[in-house]
Amino acid sequence: MSRKFKVPHTLVLLYGMIVIAYALTLVLPAGQFETELNDHGHEVVVPGTYAVIEETGSLPLTSLFTVIPRGLESAQGIIFFVFIIGGALAVIRATGALDAALARVLNRFGGQPAVLILMGMLAFAVGSSTIGMAEEYIPLVAILITLCVGMKMDTVAAVGIMVVGYGIGYGTAVMNPFTVLVAQEVAGITPVSGLAFRLAIFLPFFALGYLHVLRYAKKVRNDHGNSLVFDIPEAQPPDPPQTGPIDARQRLVLLTTLGALVVVVWGIKQYQWYFIELGGVFFALALVCGFIYRMPLDDMARNFIAGAGELIGTALLIGFARGIEITLSDGQVLHTIVNGLSQPLVAVGPELSSVGMLFIQSILNFFIPSGSGQAYVTMPIMAPISDIVGVSRQVAVLAYQMGDGFMNMIVPTNAVLMGILGICGIPFGRWFRFIWPLMLQLLVLGSITMVVAVLIGYQ
Repeated sequence: MSRKFKVPHTLVLLYGMIVIAYALTLVLPAGQFETELNDHGHEVVVPGTYAVIEETGSLPLTSLFTVIPRGLESAQGIIFFVFIIGGALAVIRATGALDAALARVLNRFGGQPAVLILMGMLAFAVGSSTIGMAEEYIPLVAILITLCVGMKMDTVAAVGIMVVGYGIGYGTAVMNPFTVLVAQEVAGITPVSGLAFRLAIFLPFFALGYLHVLRYAKKVRNDHGNSLVFDIPEAQPPDPPQTGPIDARQRLVLLTTLGALVVVVWGIKQYQWYFIELGGVFFALALVCGFIYRMPLDDMARNFIAGAGELIGTALLIGFARGIEITLSDGQVLHTIVNGLSQPLVAVGPELSSVGMLFIQSILNFFIPSGSGQAYVTMPIMAPISDIVGVSRQVAVLAYQMGDGFMNMIVPTNAVLMGILGICGIPFGRWFRFIWPLMLQLLVLGSITMVVAVLIGYQ
C-alpha cells in the first residue's frame, strides 16, 4: 500500500532550503552587482553591472550548523519584537476585552445575516491589517459558528467570515508588524510608507471576499443541502463558550489599545520609531491594560510569558529563514540568483514583472507560510530584482504581502487555518472547494493592482 505524501514541518522545509542554498554555493558562480545609495540613503543594486567573481573559496560544511545561531542573531530585532507583541496581546486577551468586543459586534447584528457577515469580516480584517492578529481569533470560532447556525448558515460560512476576513486583512495590510513592517525593513524602505495606496485597495479586495462569503451563505440559507458539510457530523456547531457583556474596565482596555495604535503610527511618522520603540510601546500597553483590569502582577507575567511562548515557533522560523540569506550571501551567489531571476522579468517589462513577483510570492507561501519568515527569505531577492526591472521596492513589498496574505486562506501548511478547520471539523478538501474560486478572483484583482501600482509609480 502506498503511503500518502505528507508535507514536512515548516522548520524542516526551511532547513532543507538552507541545505539547498549551501548546495547552490557549490555549483553556481559567485557574482555581484555594483551598488549605490538611492535618494533615501538605502543601498540598491545598479542594473546591468552584474559580474562573476573569480577564485572564491567554497563554504565549509560546518556552516550548515553555525548558520542557525547566526540567523537567530541577525534577526534578533524582529524576533524579540515578535515575543513582546505576543506577550502584550496575551495580557490584553486575558482581560476578555477583545473576545467580548468581537462577540458584541457579532451579537448586535445577529438578526441580519448580511450585516453580520459584513461587520464580522471587517472586525477580523482590521485586526489583522493593523496589529497582525490571526491565532488570537481561534477562541472566537465557537461563538461565530453558533451565531451563523442560528441564522441558518453553516460552519463553512462562519469560518469564511473569519478566515477570509483575516486573509484580506493580511493581503492588504496597512501596518501589520509581522508582514509589512518586516518586509519594508528588509527592503530598506521607510516603515509604514505607501499607506494611502494600501488603504485604497482594501475596499475592492474586501468587497470581493464579502460577496463570495455572502453568496455562499445565501445558498445555504435557501437550501441546507447546498452546505459543503451537511453530511459531516463533526462539522456541526459545538457548544459555545459563555462571553459576558463588556464591563467598564474592558472598555477602557479597548480604548487604551486603540490609543496605543495611534501612538505607534505617530511615532513612526514623526520620529521613525522601529522595533525597539515599538516594542516599548506594546510592553507599556500590556502593563497599562493589566493595571486597568486590576490583574495581579504574577498573572500579568504568566500571561505575558505564555503569549510570547506561543510565538517561539514563529521566532525560530524567522531565524532559520534568515539563515538562507546568510548562506547565499556568504557563498556570494545571492546576486547570481537575483540576476538569473531578473532576466525573464526584465524581458517582459515592469508591469508584467510585478505580476510575476506576485505569483512567485504566492507559490512560495505554500513552503513558507510564516509571514515574517517569507519576508526574510524572499525580500532580499525581490527588492534588488525590483531595482533591476524598473519598479519601486514598495511594489515588491506589495507583491509579497498580497502573495503571503491571500494564500494563507488556502495553503494547508498554514497552522492557523488548519487549526480553525480542525476545531470546526471541516475537511480541508471541502474548504478547498469553498475557497478556490475566491483565490482565482483575488489573484486576478491582485495582478491588476500590481500593474496599477507600477503605472502610478507607487512609492
